Amino acid sequence: MNKCFLFWPLVFLVVISGCSTEKDYLVTFHTPYGDMQAVLYDATPKHKKNFIALAESGKYDSTIFHRVIQDFMVQGGDLTTSTQYNPEDSIDYTISAEFVDTLFHKKGALAAARQGDQRNPERASSGSQFYIVQGTVYSEDELITDMNELARGIRRLFENREYADVEKELMSLHEKGDYQAYTKKLVELKPLVKEKLNIEAEKDYPKSRLQAYTSIGGTPHLDNTYTVFGEIIEGLSIIDSIAAQPTDAMDKPVQNIYMTVEVEEVSKKKITKEYGYQFPSAN
Repeated sequence: MNKCFLFWPLVFLVVISGCSTEKDYLVTFHTPYGDMQAVLYDATPKHKKNFIALAESGKYDSTIFHRVIQDFMVQGGDLTTSTQYNPEDSIDYTISAEFVDTLFHKKGALAAARQGDQRNPERASSGSQFYIVQGTVYSEDELITDMNELARGIRRLFENREYADVEKELMSLHEKGDYQAYTKKLVELKPLVKEKLNIEAEKDYPKSRLQAYTSIGGTPHLDNTYTVFGEIIEGLSIIDSIAAQPTDAMDKPVQNIYMTVEVEEVSKKKITKEYGYQFPSAN
């Protein structure tokens, strides 16, 4: 019998077997309000590797969500907040930014916290701190509007004292911190700016982002400035529960909200079947 004939089916079975058992990491955040499952992106390998290493070592266990802002995000990963914190375990490194056009701040996005641009012009990520996006739902008009161009037009518009009342209304909304209403009012002025000053304030916007931000919401103003390296694929309502908790003047929850983070290798096929997450096709 031809030995080559026996060999090729065996190779075929090995290849099929390898494909069917392809695995990835499933991350579970255990919180007092329930569990959240997440996946981490291969497109941000440095952030993925770092997060897995910290989680597997138990560094995140017994830490708290130390900064919570409703309709924005919930932040954790400060190792000094752990009840088991050991100064020897302090994180003194950063991770270089990994901005990817297809990864953005939709609700449930897992992203790296960092210091501000003035101290951190390269926008390098914290070695341990992260946040999970809650955000708000946006209208299509808000997203396709070039806010810088619109603001330029509105400033020119307000040179005419005929619009003094509108200017006063905008200033009042800004002073109150009602930025959602403030942004909405700005967008409402777009047709007037076009009519009076012939200023177009439109911009192209990726369809995938548009669909997400107008359905589940998010924080689009953070896109391409903070590294998004994963997403919650189960338990989005837990974000809402955490974000709804009372906080102090520093946005720290009045009652500590502890977490533990579990990481396990699971077949991609099982993750897709149980959570509906579709992994990007390998190119």
